Amino acid sequence: MSAPTVALIFAHPYAERSLANRELLKAIDDLSFVERRPLYDLYPDFDIDIEAEQGRLETVDTMVLQHPVYWYGMPALMKLWIDEVFTMGWAYGEGAAALKGKRLQWVATTGGDFDAYSKDGPHGHPFEAFVAPMRQTALFCGMDWLEPIVVHDAHSDQAEVAAAGQRYRARLLTFETARKRLPA
Repeated sequence: MSAPTVALIFAHPYAERSLANRELLKAIDDLSFVERRPLYDLYPDFDIDIEAEQGRLETVDTMVLQHPVYWYGMPALMKLWIDEVFTMGWAYGEGAAALKGKRLQWVATTGGDFDAYSKDGPHGHPFEAFVAPMRQTALFCGMDWLEPIVVHDAHSDQAEVAAAGQRYRARLLTFETARKRLPA
């Protein structure tokens, strides 16, 4: 069996309570080319092993960041992980090439439905307005930004969660299929 080519960085402080994230993970559970990095399990004390995380990312083609949207952003541990792992000179800045050309796939869940993220909804903006920081992080590090997979109404719309799980699986499979087609 070959080494994983996708690093799935998963952050949910209450993962056991998240039906949507559990279903998304279940949809890709049997994909051997995906290595899960559950941050709240790996670093419950928030003491991130920066060298280990950087070393892992250097060996993959694709990074997936999966998390619920909390206050229009990511959970605290994922933010800290990015702050500490994406260092100047390694992820960005002069001479930095560790992440350049790698793909970044963002998978996010929200409690609000699609209409909640509209000009007239309680969040006052379409969801696209909250994508910019994640997209810019990828671009700043020279990564290829991919269209995000966003699951709205994650608490109650099981049909959408199931459909998103299948989209997620299909997207990851396309990465592996494309990689296998490359000349050795």
